Amino acid sequence: MNLSTRQLRAFVALADERHFTRAAARCHLTQPAFSAMIRGIEDDAGVKLFHRSTRHVELTAEGAVLDASARRLLADFDLVMADLQDHAARRRGHVALAALPSLAAGWLPAILADFKGAYPGISLDLRDALLGGCLEMVHSGRVDFAVAARGPDMNELETVLLQSDRYHLVCPAEHPLAQQAKVRMQDVVRWPMIQLARNSSVRVLLEDALGAQLPPPVLEVEHLATVAGLVMAGLGVTVVPAMTLFHFRRPELAIRPLAGKGLARALYLIKREGRTLSVAAETLYQLLMQRRGEIGARNTPAGLS
Repeated sequence: MNLSTRQLRAFVALADERHFTRAAARCHLTQPAFSAMIRGIEDDAGVKLFHRSTRHVELTAEGAVLDASARRLLADFDLVMADLQDHAARRRGHVALAALPSLAAGWLPAILADFKGAYPGISLDLRDALLGGCLEMVHSGRVDFAVAARGPDMNELETVLLQSDRYHLVCPAEHPLAQQAKVRMQDVVRWPMIQLARNSSVRVLLEDALGAQLPPPVLEVEHLATVAGLVMAGLGVTVVPAMTLFHFRRPELAIRPLAGKGLARALYLIKREGRTLSVAAETLYQLLMQRRGEIGARNTPAGLS
């Protein structure tokens, strides 16, 4: 026996009103159509659900059993529909996103704060991870999408370009490179370099762009704050994207754009190919697209764009 919600509402209306004409009006049906619907329910059930007389309509014992279940089912259905409507209206929902640490710390916080202010009922789950971790979380479905660079294996992933993040030299303020009018990458590679780990998007781009020209690092570390400390100590220089420069804004350090064509890290919104995002996730996805021009803008010192 398969009953539609329309049939269940008609049954409950008659149980409440105990009058065919009033129950039919409540369901916006003509009385003949309403009576035919009730007969159809009884035929499908194989039992009488109502005692009928010229003056009274009452539930039978079997009708009382269906009445309790019908009301519970309709209440559950109404809750489900209300929940869906809340999600569609962005009053409720959940978004999980992964982001490179520099983006999670630099570009995203202000945008996420604005998003949360506009949609307080939507919960956010931000996972900051290096490139490999971001892509793995998208592959596995643990996040709706990622904000990251492209990796060597982008199979079954869909990407949309956000912005190109230009690389800058960071060195001690008294370093000879800081005194040059223009600094090119061929100037930088002559000096000991501090580099991030091989699984970082910063390092991946450098190795792809420079190949054998990139010297082995004098030190290789996981975190940008560590890179800053090592450069301040005079152990080497480094080259990092504009998005990361907030880590290096210190009097002891000089930041210089790379002259010429330079290097740029392309950043993307990345999701699983063919995946339809939830309303909440799509709303945040579109907001990040609208705000993509801010990448690196707040972190590049004046005159170093």
